[in-house]
Amino acid sequence: MGQYACRNRAAELFNPDDPGSPFSTLAQRVLNFEIDERADIKGGIRDAEWSNVSVNDCKFERCHHKNGCLFYDMRAKINARVNEIDFIIVNQDLLIRDLMKKKEGTRGLITERPALIVIDEAHNLEAKVRDARTLEFTFRGICRILDDAVQLLMKKSGDKSLLSQSKFLKKCVERIFKQIGTDLFRAAKQDSDRIKVSEIKETPLTRVSHVLKDLSLSLSVLTSRNEREIDDVYEAMNGLISLIDVLAGAEDNYLIWASKPLQEATVSICPKDISQFLKHTLFHGKTSVILTSATMCQGGETLEEQYSYLTQSLGYRGDYMDRKPSPFDYTNHAMMYISNHVPHYHHDRREIYLESAYKEMVKLCNLTQGRTLVLFSAKEDMKYIHKKLMSSANTHAWAVHVQKEGSSQDGVIAEFRASKGVLLSTGVFWEGVNIEGSDLSQVIIFRLPFPVPSDPIYEYKSLVAENPFMDVFVPDMLLRLRQGSGRLIRSETDLGVLSILDSRLSGAAKKNYREQVLETLPFKNVTEDFSVLERFVQQKSIKRRV
Repeated sequence: MGQYACRNRAAELFNPDDPGSPFSTLAQRVLNFEIDERADIKGGIRDAEWSNVSVNDCKFERCHHKNGCLFYDMRAKINARVNEIDFIIVNQDLLIRDLMKKKEGTRGLITERPALIVIDEAHNLEAKVRDARTLEFTFRGICRILDDAVQLLMKKSGDKSLLSQSKFLKKCVERIFKQIGTDLFRAAKQDSDRIKVSEIKETPLTRVSHVLKDLSLSLSVLTSRNEREIDDVYEAMNGLISLIDVLAGAEDNYLIWASKPLQEATVSICPKDISQFLKHTLFHGKTSVILTSATMCQGGETLEEQYSYLTQSLGYRGDYMDRKPSPFDYTNHAMMYISNHVPHYHHDRREIYLESAYKEMVKLCNLTQGRTLVLFSAKEDMKYIHKKLMSSANTHAWAVHVQKEGSSQDGVIAEFRASKGVLLSTGVFWEGVNIEGSDLSQVIIFRLPFPVPSDPIYEYKSLVAENPFMDVFVPDMLLRLRQGSGRLIRSETDLGVLSILDSRLSGAAKKNYREQVLETLPFKNVTEDFSVLERFVQQKSIKRRV
């Protein structure tokens, strides 16, 4: 939904008295059919702005704008009957949403009986399922759910007591979010921080749950009409019940945390274990499923060992195909350089690490005359380095680019290729980016992409693992590292260097995961000697072509 423009919301946002305001201008462009999707906006748009006009609570058949809506048209096509369409291509998010709806007994998003499901980039499936099954609640969002439910039920029964029930629920929710706001003010250092929610006091959570369950029961009668809007409200109401039960301590199968994205207090809940969900909805044997990815395997003697981290996380039971070697000549075309003198990263000495890594990074970028993609695992590190580079931009022989906020990075990639400069990036650039040829001759991994230990998901996975570091953190890091390193060699003729500025991977550090990294990555030439790297670059003529 978030990628499509909603003309219904744009019409509400447009202010004819102030047509020149940024919001009115954006809304007008949506209403004029200049923008159907987020990708239509050249140069991108900030999340906070786009969220005002993106599809949110779709009215589907009741919407006046449905005939010209790309979102509505897409949803109708993917729900086609079996004999009307041969192939349906969707992203993982939509597939998972479909599985969830069918599990809940409501109308699915995709055709009912696919003969075969092929999931590409299957290494992302666990995270995608967790994201999809993570329910986020804001005070305004909950009020909207309650208003929609009451409106639907009032149409059916005319029961005015529903209004007093809604008033009671909103007052209780307001108290809950007042306390969550206090928790965030005390504990969150930045908006992206996920913090623990303290015990909710002075709110009758049990009574709130009972009232919500009564409303849900009434809605369940209406779902037989098979209208998507009713299904969506019913589903949202059941999610709200889960939140209240988690807060009340009556439900312990969920993780819960608070954060403040887009400057609004948000509480999130997520099931602890997603493997059971996938077993029952995807790997139940009624539909054949093929999982594919270039980075599913890790070290191990048997196929079971090589696939073990992913299969255990997903609850997969089935056959394995032999691991296929890369079609590219890594032996002659690429070298991996591990920096052994950048100090280890510690949060309380972060600046010492960043200053040392910055100097090494500049030296490496000079070696390949730019044409370098730098991958960061922390936005704060990327911002620090970007600021430092821009303050001394005149001293570098290459241009500096940084990824833009938004869904499409095509613009910044085109700028990078044209200038043959240095591109600082994180997030989406670790995978799916394809820059062939000499425009990209080096990938720098700024820091090994270990997950954040305090993240609620990894905190829980650590609790249930025998050896949390080797069973959870290292395999997760290896998956992401393989994806990031895969940005370098994209064709049979590509030449390049993978540089890692994390000295924990050096031989002197003697970390027990070093051998796993070397075994997992396809690079055969590995060095910690900068002069050896220089000779390789010269011998292979990895030079800038004007």
